[in-house]
Amino acid sequence: MRVAIADDESDVVVHLTEIIEELGHEAVGFTDGDAFSDTISTEMFDLAIMDWNIRRKNGASLFHWMCETLPERPPIIMMANRSATRDIADALNAGADEYITKPEDRSVIAARVNALLRRNARSGAFDTQVTHGAYMLNRIDQSVSLNGQIIVLTAKEFELAEMFFKNTDRTLSRDHIMQTIWRTSASLATRTLDMHISRVRAKLDLQPRNGFRIFTVFGYGYRLESVTN
Repeated sequence: MRVAIADDESDVVVHLTEIIEELGHEAVGFTDGDAFSDTISTEMFDLAIMDWNIRRKNGASLFHWMCETLPERPPIIMMANRSATRDIADALNAGADEYITKPEDRSVIAARVNALLRRNARSGAFDTQVTHGAYMLNRIDQSVSLNGQIIVLTAKEFELAEMFFKNTDRTLSRDHIMQTIWRTSASLATRTLDMHISRVRAKLDLQPRNGFRIFTVFGYGYRLESVTN
């Protein structure tokens, strides 16, 4: 799983990154609020750990921006100093999923991260069928139906389709897609990505008449865009 870490103290980012990686997850760290918001708006994360104070952008404003802007925001762990009890209360009242007070024991941080990731995974475990307009994704047999007609996809094609539908109207970078689906760099398999996207576009008939279309953002990546007929 991918975890975004945002804190204006680089040593805290390094510390949390080590904990996340020891748990077997991928960590992406930020000490700048602008870089954090730019990345999380285009890439998919399973969890975000945010300090209440982040360089260039206030943690509170970033939190509200994520809740109001992202089509599907990840669970959020807010961080605050032990003395900042009002910050903790404000974060929880605003909808934060968990909080961590500084300084906190390494084992406690790991336990809270794992607990939240497990809870989030369970919350979506029963959504075996997900509908996006005329499309229905079946996570059991990894198929997609369009207006009731079953479309058989390969495992990678289904992962790619699910990723795009979960991020409708968000531009995804080539590198992020390759890292998420193939666990490799985009520069290593550009033709593989292009071929799979072409197949998904053709098999699902992603055309305006069906409510969606995939188009290339040259020099960056792809976006699945919803189309109102």
